[in-house]
Amino acid sequence: METPRIDVAYIAELAKLELSDEECSRFTHDLEQVLSYVAQLEQWDTRDVPPMYHPLEMYDALRDDIPGQSLSNKAALANAPQEVDGQFRVPKVVESAH
Repeated sequence: METPRIDVAYIAELAKLELSDEECSRFTHDLEQVLSYVAQLEQWDTRDVPPMYHPLEMYDALRDDIPGQSLSNKAALANAPQEVDGQFRVPKVVESAH
């Protein structure tokens, strides 16, 4: 099966990208190689292969979410550089929302 011709210059124009003729040629070649590889993959019979999200088995390495003792307000603020009314005081980050 012949892969379709990719008009990289047209796609670059749609994306408002300026590509040189050399870049268009290189990207065209690269994309044709990708499509050629995909065509090879399409030849495999995958009807009996279950879908998977990752090629390797993944396990959740997190601990169980078990409620425990939390810090008191006083203990949480013990090392705070500044506190006001029982809350952390931090420097202003955003001057204006506009």
